[in-house]
Amino acid sequence: MHLAYPVVLAALLFSVGVYGVLARRNVILVLMSVELMLNAVNLNLVAFDAWLRDSLHAGQALTLFTITIAAAEIGLGLAIVLLLFRARGTADIDRAIALGDPAESTADVDEAPVGTEALKGRATA
Repeated sequence: MHLAYPVVLAALLFSVGVYGVLARRNVILVLMSVELMLNAVNLNLVAFDAWLRDSLHAGQALTLFTITIAAAEIGLGLAIVLLLFRARGTADIDRAIALGDPAESTADVDEAPVGTEALKGRATA
C-alpha cells in the first residue's frame, strides 16, 4: 500500500476536525472535532511507522500515548461540560466564554477588575 492513501485520509480527517473546532458553537462538538484531529495524528504515526519499517515501533508506541492523553482529555472535558451545563443550562461556547458566576448581574462585568486602577497610574507615570 502506498503511503499517500493514509496521509491523504489523515489530512482530510484533520481538516474536518479544524473546521469543527472553528465553526461549531457546541462544546461537545468541539471536543469531538479535537478527537478527530488526534485520530488523524494517530493515523499518520502508524502509517509512517509501517512505511519506515521501524524495528522499535516508535510510531505505534506514540499512538498509544496519544490515545491515553485523548481519553484523559475527553474525560476531563466532558466533566467540565457537564458542570457548565448544570450551572448555565447550555453547552454553547459563546455563553461559556465569560466564566464568572451566572447569578452576577451584567453590570458587574463592564467594570474594571480590582487593582487595575493602580496599574493605570503606573503606566502613565
